[in-house]
Amino acid sequence: MSHHVQRDIRYNFEFDHRIKACFIGAGGHAYRNVYPALRYVPVELAGICDLDLGRAEKFAKLFGGGKAYTDHREMLEREKPELVFLVTAYHPDGRVQATDLALDALAAGAHVWMEKPTAASIDDIERLQVARAAAGRMVMTGLKKTFFPTIEKLKDLIGSPGFGRLTSINVRYPQSLPRPEDRADLVKMQSFLDHIYHPGAILNFLGGEIERAGYEWEALTGATVTSMRFRSGAIGTLHLAAGQSGGSIFERVEIIGEGANAIVENGSRLTYFRKADLPSYGRAASFIQPDESAALFYEPEHSLGQLYNNNLFYLGYVPEILHLTDAILAGAPITRGTLEIAREIMKLFEFYRRTDAGVTSNL
Repeated sequence: MSHHVQRDIRYNFEFDHRIKACFIGAGGHAYRNVYPALRYVPVELAGICDLDLGRAEKFAKLFGGGKAYTDHREMLEREKPELVFLVTAYHPDGRVQATDLALDALAAGAHVWMEKPTAASIDDIERLQVARAAAGRMVMTGLKKTFFPTIEKLKDLIGSPGFGRLTSINVRYPQSLPRPEDRADLVKMQSFLDHIYHPGAILNFLGGEIERAGYEWEALTGATVTSMRFRSGAIGTLHLAAGQSGGSIFERVEIIGEGANAIVENGSRLTYFRKADLPSYGRAASFIQPDESAALFYEPEHSLGQLYNNNLFYLGYVPEILHLTDAILAGAPITRGTLEIAREIMKLFEFYRRTDAGVTSNL
């Protein structure tokens, strides 16, 4: 199955049928990245809910969101949406607000698209799985990294004739892990929970389930280096590079196959090093590879007003929502952002909450 598929995008007003939807949350992230993405998907917002009624009313006016609410249960009862979007924050104890809201949306008979993190524990994921099954609806977490065109291209390279099977993978992402004595406290682990979904999603998408892992922790910055083995037999590392410069390449992913490798930097720059022989040692006078084995380089241009150089697209926001709306309209299941994938990421989160750094453990 090809994961990176070129498609022409339709604008919201061009769809003959739009899914009735409601949105819970009127914060800055939703304003920048999620509400604007709805311009390119088949949804019609019937209501927007936020604890701050003034914000909900402003968002409703700006984004064509119908009626504003402060009580999400009232909104669900009155509007009876087919789909609910959740972009919210955390409870005071560090639990994820969207987990409980998703349960309410499912009980009201709606599908759910929720921003990561899905939950703060495997137990909460399993509660959602039970509720999803009872409701007969879908719950999708917005794992945007798996919808980056560059990361989709990496997925398509794996197993291709020129690349071979995945043998190793490295993901580098700037995130600090709190001190061992703080890891039982969900409030102090909030930033880590919020961000482990990004590298965790990439590792799962490209490598599959992790069988075992072990890590070393650095006390000054909270950086970690984790080695892991996947059930497929591939090996990998996750470098949570706390301490790097704010002006640095933000993140980096490399996959290695059988004589070929590919690297993605900053999410939008992909270099594919195709199979090539090393020049003869000590006698080669040129570093230029033959055309048939030269590296391939992909990067968007930023001169034209295209959708592909808009961060709503190369950062995956529109494609991830389309994945769910396409499935709803087709009556088919989603394959990305599922609760099963979220559960695998939660296993990684709970692995890091243990205090036995350096000990290899089964996940």
